[in-house]
Amino acid sequence: MVDASGSIDRPPRGRSVRFRLLAIALLPMLVILPLLLGVAIIRWNAKFDATLISKVNGDLTIAHQYLARILEKTGVQIRALSLSARFRDVAQRGELSEMRDLLERSRKEMGLDFLYLTTESGDVLASSPAFSRKPKGDWPIIASALSGKPQSTDIDIFASDELATISPALAERARLDLVPTPNAVPTERSTETRGMVVHAASQAAAPDGRTAALVGGILLNQNLEFIDTINDLVYQAASLPEGSQGTATLFLDDVRVSTNVRLFEGRRALGTRVSAAVRSTVLNEGRTWLDSAFVVNDWYISAYEPLVDSYGKRVGMLYVGFLQKPFSEAKYTTLLIIALAFIAITTATVPIFLRWARSIFMPLERVTATIGKVEEGDLSARTNLPEAHDEVGRVAFHLDTLLDQIQERDRQLREWNEELNTRVHERTRDLELANLKLEATTKQLIMSEKLAAIGEITAGVAHEINNPIAVMQGNLDVIRMAIGTEAEKAKVEFRLLDEQIYRISQIITKLLQFARPEEYAGYLDRHAPSDVVSDCLPLVQHLLNKTEINVIRDDRATRLVLMNRNELQQVLVNLIVNAIHAMPDGGTLTLRNFDAEREGKKGIAVEVADTGIGIAADLIDKIFDPFFTTKRREGTGLGLSISQTLVKRQNGYISVESQAGVGTTFTVWLPEAS
Repeated sequence: MVDASGSIDRPPRGRSVRFRLLAIALLPMLVILPLLLGVAIIRWNAKFDATLISKVNGDLTIAHQYLARILEKTGVQIRALSLSARFRDVAQRGELSEMRDLLERSRKEMGLDFLYLTTESGDVLASSPAFSRKPKGDWPIIASALSGKPQSTDIDIFASDELATISPALAERARLDLVPTPNAVPTERSTETRGMVVHAASQAAAPDGRTAALVGGILLNQNLEFIDTINDLVYQAASLPEGSQGTATLFLDDVRVSTNVRLFEGRRALGTRVSAAVRSTVLNEGRTWLDSAFVVNDWYISAYEPLVDSYGKRVGMLYVGFLQKPFSEAKYTTLLIIALAFIAITTATVPIFLRWARSIFMPLERVTATIGKVEEGDLSARTNLPEAHDEVGRVAFHLDTLLDQIQERDRQLREWNEELNTRVHERTRDLELANLKLEATTKQLIMSEKLAAIGEITAGVAHEINNPIAVMQGNLDVIRMAIGTEAEKAKVEFRLLDEQIYRISQIITKLLQFARPEEYAGYLDRHAPSDVVSDCLPLVQHLLNKTEINVIRDDRATRLVLMNRNELQQVLVNLIVNAIHAMPDGGTLTLRNFDAEREGKKGIAVEVADTGIGIAADLIDKIFDPFFTTKRREGTGLGLSISQTLVKRQNGYISVESQAGVGTTFTVWLPEAS
């Protein structure tokens, strides 16, 4: 079907028989199979992650059992010592020094950090290491032992002064500088001084017959043997894939006090802190964390469980975990292999379907493609199919014949169109040239008439004004002589009259100079532009003294110019005065001269640049017009016009660049003196 514009309205490709058949053939492989594969991968990924969580949970169980065994072993050892014959014999003899020796030997044999005998009143009868009083705090395990319970073992947190009471070395070992850790709960603390202790007590007989408690403990802070043993038990050789590594940590609150996690090579991450999410789950809520977690500097499959002291308060955490990266890489490698296998199978099978479909629909595709090219403007497109006896072949053959006829008609139309365009272009070009010449002639005529009228008017005005001025100046001199010394009383008034008469004379001179520039041409001579600039500055010094203007000079010109010195000085003074007036609040006046070429001719450029108020873009084209001025009450508007006339008379050129609020730069170019 053909639309109003003459183009063929083809049915969408999505409705073609070829598309439908290909969709039926490829839908199972390219849509259904990927969906099933995606579902299978998602379930496999979930099972994979669940297996990792199950493993780390088992690892935590082993670590928990080892910690429980340490607690139990410590309690059993202290209970056995309190019931031993040697302890009873020493107690019966009542020798405290002998009791201290026994406690010292027993502490070392059992691997304890402290061991002491205390009474209900809190007196320390004997201890190892030696200390005179029991640490602060009414520990539940001691109270339980004194009440007759065979043995009590738990984890307790000792303050720094309590450890120092037992041994300053224990207090120093417990002290850790906190390391700033990403994702941790903000804290103002810089050190951790508390100690986590495996605390055990058992009832015993004192040398004086009183009921006492035998108390011992192991400080877990920086107890690397303890934490490394847990790690070796949980993560034995070959229990993890190559590249992964197992870690174990004991936390006091959220601070790592014993760990084999490395902060960097050779240094353990002691003093680093757990993330806020883990702290909230384990310490605040009392739940076990089984999930991925960021540990110091990498992601680990992690398990954290809370540790409770003898008061029933959550005081720390036990952690085990292994590096997640090798497992993630293995997972992604497996997924990549599956994806590549699917792509390879699809790549191998899809071309078979496409080749089979192409053999059936190739003639129709060629016809469709040819029609598309013709619609895009390629009239040389053909199906180029050999003549066949089936319906599609005959349609293709007749289509090529029709396209040959259309291409011939199009060629003829294009030739006629090109010939017509050539004629129109020639007529248009002639008309544009004529219009340009007419416009230039008109502008020149208008300017000539304007200048002629201005010259005639100016000459008459100057003549009529000069005569009264001469009379006024003469009479003023007569009055000054007539009154003699009395003229000093009106000295200021006379000076003002002289200045105003001189000002009128200067205005008339400028008008005549503009109207008859050839009559005012002076003697030409060769000058260095830097010398002329130096002569100009004293003439405008009184204006510079009225404001804070910094003058910068840059004299780089090596060539000379051929121009009347007074005329060049008049041009530069006019530009400098305009620059000063443009900076009423002060600024920078830059006077620069340098060698420059214009249209292949050697010359000198003199720049007068200011940092003043600038010139509006719509006024730049008017500033050289006679009598145009932006100074409402000052100036005649002839300064730039006269300057341009003087420069052009020497085959020079004045240009201006300005930006409102930034400043203006005038450039005077003059040819080199030959």
